[in-house]
Amino acid sequence: MKKYSLTKNKIEIIDTTLYQIKANFNFGNVKKGELGGYIEKEENLSQSDDAWVSDDACVFDNAHVSGKAHVSDDAHVSGNARVFGNARVSDDACVFGNARVFGNALVSDDACVFDNAHVSGKALVSGNARVFGNARVFGNARVCDNAHVFGNARLEGDKCFSKGWFIGGDNSGKITDITKETGSTYWKNQYVLGDYEINNIEDALEGFVELTLE
Repeated sequence: MKKYSLTKNKIEIIDTTLYQIKANFNFGNVKKGELGGYIEKEENLSQSDDAWVSDDACVFDNAHVSGKAHVSDDAHVSGNARVFGNARVSDDACVFGNARVFGNALVSDDACVFDNAHVSGKALVSGNARVFGNARVFGNARVCDNAHVFGNARLEGDKCFSKGWFIGGDNSGKITDITKETGSTYWKNQYVLGDYEINNIEDALEGFVELTLE
């Protein structure tokens, strides 16, 4: 038996019709009969695990949500994006292109992850942050506020990047080796443009409620 069905409730997004889903039995934290978010087709949400789309969240195009992943609030997942593992996409966040969000990662607020970017581990992308290109954000790293991480950049470890453009790529003459600051030991061509802030996680999260991902 399929864990959910498409209802007749529908909305239109970018000339695409999406249908609200309804749980057919209890699974994970979802109860039988519970209405969820909106998907274009069954290929957007796995029928064989605890993954779920709730509230007014939308998953469409060739995007796929699986594992124990949860897309909620007004979040959008589209293109060829994949959200899996215990990952969460919430608030007004968007994940699209060929992006991947997995592990215990969280993308929230108005943040966007796109192109070929990967966000994994216990990483958090929030605020108006952007992660794109071939960027990788993983470990306990945080990208928040108006920060951008792109190119071939790698951000890992217990660091929070909250301001500026963090880039990885060629030798452009604007390179500042910040290997020690980012916790990275192997991506040497990373550099930052504009004003930037890189803080320890403890300092960045001081005064904030700790986010817990199941």
